[in-house]
Formats: sequence, structure tokens, C-alpha cells
Amino acid sequence: MGVWKQISEYLYLSKPDPNRPKTQWIKYMHGINRISIFLFILALIILAFKLFLKH
Repeated sequence: MGVWKQISEYLYLSKPDPNRPKTQWIKYMHGINRISIFLFILALIILAFKLFLKH
């Protein structure tokens, strides 16, 4: 599975793969990955605002 496809699944842009295993631990892992991606995007937005408002 490609990296971009996995990120699009985390961000709810595409449907998850129906053939992947559905264990509780994988759900936890995907949830943590989803949170980290959202926080990273939020940090990029905050940095962009700080950069543009400084000038």
C-alpha cells in the first residue's frame, strides 16, 4: 500500500482497504497516526500564520 493512499485513508479522503486485518491494536495505531497527522498539519498552519504576520 502506498504512503499517499494510507494518508488519504487517515484523513478520510478515501475508503479503507476492505482486505486489511481488523484487530483492536491496528485501530489504535491508525488512531494515533491520524492524530499525529492532524497535529502536524495544524503546526504547519500556525507556523505559516506566524511567518506571514511577522512581515
